[in-house]
Amino acid sequence: MVKELSRIKLEDVQAVYSGSEGDLWELIMGHQIHIGGFKSSMDLAEKANIGKGMTGVDLCSCNGAGVRFLLRFRDVSFMYGVDATEQVVRRANQRTAIEGFANRTKFILGDVTDIDLPDTVVDFVWGEDAWCYVVDKNKLISEAARLVKSGGTIAFTDWIEGPVPMTSEEADRFLSFMKFPNIQDLQGYTDLLNANGCEVLIAENTGRYAPCIDLYLQMLDMQLTSDALRIIGYDIELLQTLAGEMMFIQQLAHANKVIQGLFVAIKK
Repeated sequence: MVKELSRIKLEDVQAVYSGSEGDLWELIMGHQIHIGGFKSSMDLAEKANIGKGMTGVDLCSCNGAGVRFLLRFRDVSFMYGVDATEQVVRRANQRTAIEGFANRTKFILGDVTDIDLPDTVVDFVWGEDAWCYVVDKNKLISEAARLVKSGGTIAFTDWIEGPVPMTSEEADRFLSFMKFPNIQDLQGYTDLLNANGCEVLIAENTGRYAPCIDLYLQMLDMQLTSDALRIIGYDIELLQTLAGEMMFIQQLAHANKVIQGLFVAIKK
């Protein structure tokens, strides 16, 4: 059963990535704000056979790190990026221009469930640990299937519920802190992909989630404390609160209640 928190809206997510909380995530996770960073991206790209000459779209592209990874390390021809937060789209354009990829990208400020792009415009759809922020995941998958060509690929990772279910109380606390309106699981995403005309080739637990959460907490404790305090206005009490919520997520991770899922599907 899908865990959800109906009070979380898109505006809550936009507030996170327009302010200090988004900067804090980038501090501890890097520009690639997803579990596993470069290794996770390369793993997904290799499993999805994404490579030279292809055109793709990154849904919930944030600051464009995934777009730049695919252009630089997979030599794709052109990338669209779509995100609903103006701040991160602006950063995406700035950083992509600095890295010399402006002529091979187009970032769109908009809703990933209703994108101003034509049907079958890309060879693949990409996402990294960000679809958990989308309220209507069926509409998201439907839009992904609309954009990709027949025989094309939908490839993404996401924070999902693991094989051990969260209690209602755990789910409410987790979703509230993370600003996730709901959370899928392996079977849930598989069902949505199947229902939208896709054949699921891979749906798996990457095994990276708990070790990375451990790493983030260790970095905050041992190296990045001052940097984190600077971002949040040197509010030690707030940092302690945030660390407490991260330690709660760490408990969920080690109990196999939250994992990073990886999915590769082909549009029929």
